[in-house]
Amino acid sequence: MSMRMYNQKQVEQLRKRYPKGTRLCLDFMDEAGMPPGLQGTVAFIDDAGQIHMHWENGRSLAIVPGVDSFHRVDGSANEVPKDEKAKKGRSLQR
Repeated sequence: MSMRMYNQKQVEQLRKRYPKGTRLCLDFMDEAGMPPGLQGTVAFIDDAGQIHMHWENGRSLAIVPGVDSFHRVDGSANEVPKDEKAKKGRSLQR
């Protein structure tokens, strides 16, 4: 399968959708050591539309949209709700 080339308009859309710092989760990449569920942070998107990443396993492989599958991770989903933090704080004060 040949790598899909994105035109400038598509690349701009990718950059708007996945700005630097966006958290992504890998669903599938045909690469050893890159398991489903691995998360990372967008570093930049190049002119070919590849999403360059800083992965939690220390690697920096780019995601190729249309070849690799992934989804966006909303930061708020990983945060402990404020009332949970408050409960923890109170229990520590005993």
